[in-house]
Amino acid sequence: MESPAHQITQLLQAWSGGDEAALDQLMPVVYGELHRLAQRFMADERPGHTLQTTALVNEAYLRLADSAHLNWESRAHFFAVCARVMRRILVDFARSRQALKRGSDMPPLELDEALAVVGQRGTDLLAIDDALTALAAVDPRKSQIVELRFFGGLSVKETAEVLKVSEETVMRDWRLSKSWLRRELSGEQ
Repeated sequence: MESPAHQITQLLQAWSGGDEAALDQLMPVVYGELHRLAQRFMADERPGHTLQTTALVNEAYLRLADSAHLNWESRAHFFAVCARVMRRILVDFARSRQALKRGSDMPPLELDEALAVVGQRGTDLLAIDDALTALAAVDPRKSQIVELRFFGGLSVKETAEVLKVSEETVMRDWRLSKSWLRRELSGEQ
């Protein structure tokens, strides 16, 4: 019996090859993991957020369905892309809500420094997105590592596999990225 990871990789490759039926077979296999990934994202949002977990999964699915041209390498690569798509959805949603509130006297959301490291509630997603964009300008790989580990929930091994670097490189870059983001988010020089 083949492993679920191997089955997912085969379905992804078939989908990349133009087999639309593979997408229909893939979604029930990955839905549970996508829902857990979405829950992880939503746990960082403020209570009463109007975008719900299932809606986030569905929106990500719609965006991914248009991505059949991607060359899916593995299960880890797929979930890394899913994490990036979900992050973009939430950032776009936050930016649109912020645009609606522009000019109001609402204070900015508080950002707990630890959130950048461990994913606590009360995240200022826009501040994190801006910090990750700034990090990407300085060192794209470090930004990818944060995205894969923090947002995607990938292990060190899976992150190394996706980025095609050693696990030691991932660990070193992860430590440096956390320090850089902590400083960036706190406003220190």
